[in-house]
Amino acid sequence: MFKIIRQYIKATDWFYLLLCVCCSTLSVITLISIGMDNGGFAVDSFTGEITGLGNYRDAMMQAAASLLGLLCAVMLSCIDYRGLAKIWPVHVTITWGLVLLTLTRLSIGPIELGYAPRNTDNHSWILFGPLSLQPTELAKISFILTFAMHLDNVREHINEPKVLAKLLLHILVPVGIIHIQGDDGTGIVFATMGCMMLFAAGLSWKYILSAIALGSAGLAAILNFFPDQLKGYQVDRIMALFYPDDPQYRDIMQQQKGGRVSIGSGQIFGNGFFHDDHSYVINAQDDFIFSYMAQCIGFVGCAVVLALLFGIAIRTLITGLRSEDHIGTYICVGVFAAMAWQIIINLGMNTMLLPVIGVTLPFFSAGGSSALMMYLCVGLVTSVYMHNKKRLFSD
Repeated sequence: MFKIIRQYIKATDWFYLLLCVCCSTLSVITLISIGMDNGGFAVDSFTGEITGLGNYRDAMMQAAASLLGLLCAVMLSCIDYRGLAKIWPVHVTITWGLVLLTLTRLSIGPIELGYAPRNTDNHSWILFGPLSLQPTELAKISFILTFAMHLDNVREHINEPKVLAKLLLHILVPVGIIHIQGDDGTGIVFATMGCMMLFAAGLSWKYILSAIALGSAGLAAILNFFPDQLKGYQVDRIMALFYPDDPQYRDIMQQQKGGRVSIGSGQIFGNGFFHDDHSYVINAQDDFIFSYMAQCIGFVGCAVVLALLFGIAIRTLITGLRSEDHIGTYICVGVFAAMAWQIIINLGMNTMLLPVIGVTLPFFSAGGSSALMMYLCVGLVTSVYMHNKKRLFSD
C-alpha cells in the first residue's frame, strides 16, 4: 500500500493537490469559527435569528465533501482524460438528466426536485431529506469534457460560420437551461468557460472583439430600454453599485456594505478565528466567506488566500499549455476559466465592485456539491499532468 502511495506521489503533481488541501483546511476552520460565533446554533442568513441546532453542520459537510472530492480526484487522475471525453454519452446523460429533473419542481416523499433555498428563486437543487445536491456543479465537468472534444474535432475549421454556430449552440443550450432554473450566476460561469475555451482553440479576434462590442451594447440597451427582460432585483443590484447611498437601494446594499466593513475591520493581521467579537456578515458561510475570513486573518491572511487560489488557477493553466494534445489543453483551460472567473466574480461581490450574483469562492464557500465539483476538476487537470508526464519532464 505504502509503495503504491509513494509511486502515485512521485507520478502526480503533489504540490497542486497540496494547494487544494490547504484551501479546504482553511475553509473548514473558517466554517467552524462561524459556527462558534452563533454558539453552535443555525441562524437565518439575513436576520441572524436562531433557527435550530447544528451550525457546525456546514463545517462537517465541507470536510466530508472535500475528503470525498480528494479521493475522487485521485481516482480520476489515474484515468486517461481522453477516455473520459470519449464516454461523453454516459456523463452527459447522468449530469444533465439530473439538471433537467430540477426543472420539474416536484416533491416525491423526502425528495424535492427543483428546490430553492430560502430568500432565492434559484431552483437548481435536489433535496434528499437533510442532504442536497446541485447538479449544475457536476454538469460543469461534463460540459468541459464534451466541449473540449467538440473543439478538438473542429479546430481546423473553428472560424467557419457554420462550425462556430454549432459551437455557440453547444454553449447556449446549457446556459439557457440554467437560466430557466434561476441560477444566472452559474450560467455566467458556463458562458465564460465556453468563451475562454473558444479563445484557446484559436477563435479569430474579429469574432472576439465583435462579441465584446455587441455584449456591452446589448447589456446597456437592456438596462436602459428593456429592464423588464431582467428580474427586478437583478436590475436593482446593478444600479445599486452606481448609487450605493440611495435610500431605495439600502436593503440591496446591506449585504455588500456589511461585507466591506468586515474586510476593513481585519486590518493587517486580523482578529483571529476564535474570539467572540466578529462583525456579522450576511451569508458568511457562502458567497461572503471571504469577507468573514478577512476580519479573522487580515490583509496578510487574505494575501495568502489569494496566493493559494491563484496558484491553483495558474498551475492549472500551465498544465494545459504543456499538454501534448489539444484536448488536454482545452480541458485545463476550461477548468482554469471556471476557477478564475468564480474567484474574480466572488471577490468583486465582496468588495462592492460587482453585483451579487450568487457565485461561490472555489474551495472555500460551504457546499458539498461545489467542493466535490472543484476536486473533480482538479482530478481532470491531474489526469492531463500524469498522462503527459514524459512531455512535461522533457520540457
